[in-house]
Amino acid sequence: MLSHFFSLTTAGPLTFTDRDVIRYLGRPGIAPSSKASYHSILRSFTSWLITTGQRGDDPLRTIPAVKRPRSLPRPVTDADLVATLESATRWNTRTKIMLAALQGLRVHEIAKVAGEDLDLDALTLRVTGKGSKDAVLPLHESLAEVALAYPRQGYWYPSKLTRSGHVSGQSVSTAIRRAMDRAGVIATPHQLRHWYGTSLLHESGDVRAVQELMRHENIQSTQLYTKVDPSRQRETLNRITLPAAA
Repeated sequence: MLSHFFSLTTAGPLTFTDRDVIRYLGRPGIAPSSKASYHSILRSFTSWLITTGQRGDDPLRTIPAVKRPRSLPRPVTDADLVATLESATRWNTRTKIMLAALQGLRVHEIAKVAGEDLDLDALTLRVTGKGSKDAVLPLHESLAEVALAYPRQGYWYPSKLTRSGHVSGQSVSTAIRRAMDRAGVIATPHQLRHWYGTSLLHESGDVRAVQELMRHENIQSTQLYTKVDPSRQRETLNRITLPAAA
């Protein structure tokens, strides 16, 4: 994206201005979600230039962040989830899929799961999510069984190639995507989290409980999941009947 930005504006990393950014983001035909992504990339790049002392000014200082539109969740189907699990050739890949589908973990959260995060007596899982916010969640009984095969201390997915000592979120995403590809499933790993949220809401109907389990900051995010289950809408619709004739 950055190469396209500099090519189109004919500016350089050290010379582009707020006008270049406005002109690039204001091009016709760009979806709001793309504008938000482009702004975020330019924001991060500019911060890096300033931090490393290559620029003293901030061309994005007066340009507000582009609000990313909310999109409806797109859960995988039950059949696709089963197929993905069956195509996982490694047991640790299967566990990654389970952590996404049964705990709603994002790939970067799966990457740093450690034995210390699980309390197998209390059946809880501690998760550090967005904004480094900690949450303690009930542990699904199926994952409690799987956890017995993992160390009680240290990362479940260690790596000597990263500073953190655990694999990257991209590594987790790649492993799950490969399982999906083998199963012929056209989806993303994050859609397993969508399946989690949709399934929770379908089984309980309790939006507040689902909000807590999904770790959504506001309930509006959770309410999006109420719009993706046509079968539940049909069940509700069919409960009403015409009154009997007098």
